[in-house]
Amino acid sequence: MPESPAYHHRSLSQSSTTSRPRSPSPPSLIYHPTIIPLPTPALVESVAGAAHYSGIKLDHETHLRQRRGSHDAGDIHTQLKPSHRRVLEDLKELYCCRPTLEIFERSWTKDAEFEDPLSKCKGFSEYAAQWFALPKLFSDSKNEYTRVMSSTHVPNRLVFAQSQTYVTRYLKRKKTIDSIIVVDLDDDEKIVKMVDQWHGQGLPTRYGAQFLRILNAKITPWLISVPKRPAS
Repeated sequence: MPESPAYHHRSLSQSSTTSRPRSPSPPSLIYHPTIIPLPTPALVESVAGAAHYSGIKLDHETHLRQRRGSHDAGDIHTQLKPSHRRVLEDLKELYCCRPTLEIFERSWTKDAEFEDPLSKCKGFSEYAAQWFALPKLFSDSKNEYTRVMSSTHVPNRLVFAQSQTYVTRYLKRKKTIDSIIVVDLDDDEKIVKMVDQWHGQGLPTRYGAQFLRILNAKITPWLISVPKRPAS
């Protein structure tokens, strides 16, 4: 009986010195976050019609209209469609400070949207006032070059680059603006939305800047006389 405590002590000592097998540690996982590039508004707009060039040429307008029913991402080309040519020529007239009511009747929808760094317009009264204001501000406007980037039917969109030189009416100063212009059209080949990006940069979207652009669109019709568009 007296030896029992010693025996018990030795048993504890042996068990304590015996190392238990260690359980394997769980595998460590290293997460590499995927960096997703967020496109800027300028990137989205400027390459919207040019991202799927394939060089396919479609000659007949009837064939183009039939193709609108199917979305073929590769069927985008740079050859200017006849209907887009008319729209492009009308826009060049507007940029050269020669706005007419006939141009808007022919190439613009009544509720079209127009955006540039200075304005954000919705509807005829707002966007027409911007164009009729140009001859009041500039004595001359010359197109230096125009380059078609894409002319597509799905979506029905025209994207082109241009360089325009303006001469201010009173100070006679020259200002050249290079732009990338994205034009979306409806099935009647009329403009439903147009975005003019000066120097290929995105439009101002911060609250203060956007508010001023909207305010400009609202105030200009009060300052500039615009011929009334006939009721459709």
